[in-house]
Amino acid sequence: MMDTLLFTGKIALAALLGGLIGLQRHRRGKAAGIRTYALVALGSALFTIISFMNGGGDPGRIAAQIVSGIGFIGAGTIIHRGGGVEGLTTAAGLWASAAIGMAVGVDMFLEAIITSVIMLCILFIQEKKRRTAWRRLTKT
Repeated sequence: MMDTLLFTGKIALAALLGGLIGLQRHRRGKAAGIRTYALVALGSALFTIISFMNGGGDPGRIAAQIVSGIGFIGAGTIIHRGGGVEGLTTAAGLWASAAIGMAVGVDMFLEAIITSVIMLCILFIQEKKRRTAWRRLTKT
């Protein structure tokens, strides 16, 4: 049986990493923010931990269900509006946050942290490009 302290640390790390990604999204005014990303990462970590603690059966089956379930949630965030598509980054972010939670669930702590940092870099780079492009467009 898993030590309670280890379990708590895993769940807290998953929620923290998801929450940090959600904080960036919250700052950008997106509907899916801190709570959503933290809960997706936390839930994925918990499902992964449970699948490995169960002992019987294939833990990969639960992992596959996490991926498809998050895909379903992500699809709900994508909206076709006025000839464009919105919500793709949110859907991809939720999917990646689930993967981060799964990594924490299988003790891949460093990998989860590195992935979170890279994900934040990607989101901040895009944010900076948008600000620069906006300044160029509005410059008179």
